[in-house]
Amino acid sequence: MFAATLGPKLNPATGQATAIDKVYAAALRIIVPQGWYFATTPGTRFVTLGGAVANDVHGKNHHWAGAFGCSVRRFGLLRSDGVHHEVDGETGGDLFKATIGGLGLTGIITWVEVDLVRVPSGYLTVERIAFANTADFFRLAADSIDGYEHTVAWIDCANAGSATGRGIFQRGNWSAQGGLEPHGAKLKATMPFELPSLTLNTLSVRAFNAFYWRLQKSGAPITNEHYGAFFYPLDSIGNWNRLYGRRGFYQYQCVVPPPTAESAVAELLKMISRAGAGSFLAVLKTLGNRRSPGLLSFPREGATLALDFPNRGAATLNLLARLDSIVSEAGGRLYPAKDGRMSARMFRAGFGSALSKFSSQVDPAVSSDFWRRVAA
Repeated sequence: MFAATLGPKLNPATGQATAIDKVYAAALRIIVPQGWYFATTPGTRFVTLGGAVANDVHGKNHHWAGAFGCSVRRFGLLRSDGVHHEVDGETGGDLFKATIGGLGLTGIITWVEVDLVRVPSGYLTVERIAFANTADFFRLAADSIDGYEHTVAWIDCANAGSATGRGIFQRGNWSAQGGLEPHGAKLKATMPFELPSLTLNTLSVRAFNAFYWRLQKSGAPITNEHYGAFFYPLDSIGNWNRLYGRRGFYQYQCVVPPPTAESAVAELLKMISRAGAGSFLAVLKTLGNRRSPGLLSFPREGATLALDFPNRGAATLNLLARLDSIVSEAGGRLYPAKDGRMSARMFRAGFGSALSKFSSQVDPAVSSDFWRRVAA
C-alpha cells in the first residue's frame, strides 16, 4: 500500500523512478508516453509496486533482466516499531534482501525506487512458432536466448505420448514501429457468471486445448503487438476466474534447474495428462542465471511451469502432492506467491539455505497464514 497517488517521480535522463503510485498499471500510464518501461513486468498489470517487490515478480525476459528485485534501488519500509526505514541495496544488508521476495513479512513497503529501461514504442514484434513436444520447446528456448528479450510458451498439457508438451512458442523484442500510447482500460469481455463445475472436465479441457492449438497455429507467424496484449492477455477479460466455478482453482508454479529441467517438465506433463486434470492455462518458460538480491526470490536458472487446476478437493490436492514429489526430486521449488497449500517440508527444501537469515528480519508483529504454515 502506498502513501500517495501522485505517480512516479521520473528522472527522464536516467530512467530512475521513485514510484509512489498505488498501482503498477497507473505507473505505466505515466512512464510509457515518455519512452520508459519497467525492466521486469509480471503477467498482470493489476499489482501494486510494493507487491511486485514483496513477491519479486519475474516476467518473460528473466534471461535478460532477472527478477523485479534486480532493478530495485531502495524503498521505504514501515515496521511495527513505528520507525519508517529507508532501505537501499548498498547499506540495507539483510533487511533489503529479506524484503525483496519477502511476501510482506518484513513490514509495509511505502515507496519504491527502481531503474527503468528505454523503449522505442509501446509495441513488440512477436513471432509465434508451433512446436511438437517438450524437447522442441527446450531447443527453441535455447536458440532464442541471445536474440530475443521476451520468450514464453503456451503448453497443451492435455496431450500425451509423442505430443506431450506440444504448444506455441512466442518470442519478441521491442519494436520501433508504433506509438507510445499506454494500455487501454476497456475490457474485451467479462465472464458474467460462475460456470457449473460439470463443465470443467477432461473432455472440455482437451477440446479447449485442441481448439487453441489450431487457432494459434493458423494465425500470422509474426505480428506487431501492443505491450498490453502481449504481457497481460488475461487483464482484458473481466472476472476470468469465474471459468473455474464456485469452488475456484489452485495455481501451481514450480522451477527446476537446468540439469533436470527437460526430464522433469516432461514427467510433470505426463502426470497431469494421466490424471485427466489438464489446465486451460499452462505456461512454460526458461529463466536465466541472473540472481536477485532477494533471500526468498523464487526465480532461479532453469525452467518454470505454471498451471491453473479447477478445485476438485482431495483429487486435486493429491495430484499436486505427486507433482511436488517430481519437483523435489529434480531439485526444484515452488512459487510462494501463488501458493495455497505448500507444505513446510517443501518450502524448506526449496529455500532452506536462506531461511535463517530471512527469519531474523521478519517483523515480529507481522505474520500470514502462509508463514504460520511453512515456518512451523
